[in-house]
Amino acid sequence: MQTTEVSKDQQDVLNAVESMTKSFNGKDIEGVMSSYQSGALVIFEPESPVTDTEQLRDMFLGAFSIDPIFEYPKGHEVFVNGDTATHIAPWVMNGTAPDGTKIQQSGLSIANLKKQVDGKWLLTFDNPHGNFLMNK
Repeated sequence: MQTTEVSKDQQDVLNAVESMTKSFNGKDIEGVMSSYQSGALVIFEPESPVTDTEQLRDMFLGAFSIDPIFEYPKGHEVFVNGDTATHIAPWVMNGTAPDGTKIQQSGLSIANLKKQVDGKWLLTFDNPHGNFLMNK
């Protein structure tokens, strides 16, 4: 994040996003799924939202087949308002298709998180294609 002072909630949100990313990069499906609130909306492809838990699990498992590694080379912005937060970050993903073809993608992640009663932040909305309309 660009600010010099980061609140505890901002750091906790950033930690939640980084934990999900680490789980994704490590192909840890339980870690990924536990990063989301029940009923969370994820946009794996532009204009194709998914909320069904089993479909989300299958989509993530399918994505693992390209050995993806996500990074946020330009940093993060985190905005917290009470028990809700928005995380914004440009990302780069490098992977390898099952046939050995190198894959590189990039985009803008826009995610919303909600603070749970136990203090844990969970993703409620995850759109890694936040720049879709800009590129249309």
